[in-house]
Amino acid sequence: MNYWLVKSEPSVWSFNEQKKIGSKGTVWDGVRNYQAANYLKQMKSNDLCFFYHSNEDKKIIGIVKIIKPAFIDPTDKEKKFVAVKVAYYKDLVEPVSLADIKENKEISHLPLIKQSRLSVMPIDSKSWKIICKMGRI
Repeated sequence: MNYWLVKSEPSVWSFNEQKKIGSKGTVWDGVRNYQAANYLKQMKSNDLCFFYHSNEDKKIIGIVKIIKPAFIDPTDKEKKFVAVKVAYYKDLVEPVSLADIKENKEISHLPLIKQSRLSVMPIDSKSWKIICKMGRI
């Protein structure tokens, strides 16, 4: 299993909206950065992703699961980019803020800090466990 982080502005698509959709999931589309798109292509069914609220909140709120790996993004007229389908998996007991992540030296290498504009990124298993612990799950 691989671990990831996906970002969304809560005013566009929030974790609560994702949670309401439940196990049927929703298409994670609109990614137009080539590096982020390459990460989407690497995702496999049952991979887990931290759901990060960008801009307003700047914190990891919960976890979603990949329920359908990469397919052509239906919002891309040129058919160059891909999307995945994600479903609600779990809430974090305690959201983990970007400030908390930056303060933890063990995870200061994460792309969330180094490449802050990237909307999809991998998370190594050690960092995944640390953030889960920080989120009290």
